[in-house]
Amino acid sequence: MSRVAMISGANRGLGAAIARELAAQGWLLSLGMRDPAQIGWNTGNALLHRYDAMEGGEDAWVAATLARFGRIDAIVANAGVVSRASVIEAEDEELDALLAVNVKAPRRLAKAAWPALCASGRGRVIVMSSLSGKRIKSPGAGLYAMSKFAATALAHGLRQAGWDKGVRATAMCPGFVATRMGRAAGGPADEQMTQPEDVARIAAMLLDLPNEASVAEFAVNCVLEPSV
Repeated sequence: MSRVAMISGANRGLGAAIARELAAQGWLLSLGMRDPAQIGWNTGNALLHRYDAMEGGEDAWVAATLARFGRIDAIVANAGVVSRASVIEAEDEELDALLAVNVKAPRRLAKAAWPALCASGRGRVIVMSSLSGKRIKSPGAGLYAMSKFAATALAHGLRQAGWDKGVRATAMCPGFVATRMGRAAGGPADEQMTQPEDVARIAAMLLDLPNEASVAEFAVNCVLEPSV
């Protein structure tokens, strides 16, 4: 029986690349995005569901997924927002927005899908963190990094909570990826950044690993760094 994956932020960038890769490998997909009418690629027989990580709605999305497919085997919490503010420059409202989308929404999604993930026996969760969830390279990365450090911790917390139930969670931590967000973050030229399709192949590999070969964190980089 085909496995079912829910992917947030699936209309473009990493989310779309991961969705295309999983579809090619035979997964059934439930794709969450703010405006399904604006999706720019052929989603096949995927379920398209309006989902805004800032607004919530995880319970409704999970219910729609179960109504359509009857199971959930994986979630890829990919929706995210970025900031280039330092921890001194930013106001609380900007930090609140980062935490709402990058941390609270993935936690709610995992919680809503938790019974189905446990019932799978090999439920999988990928929290799309960042290398900024492992180190801080500049003042302008500070506020964003606070949210991504928390996202990495969320993946570890889910890993602990679900281990005995066969749920495995991974924090994926890419650096610069050739997406709109990667370009906005001031990365190198597109050809020098990690390609979305390569991150997608890694995500598919992580979802496919057996329970006995779980990976807690997976760092992906396009430049040499001494510590990650």
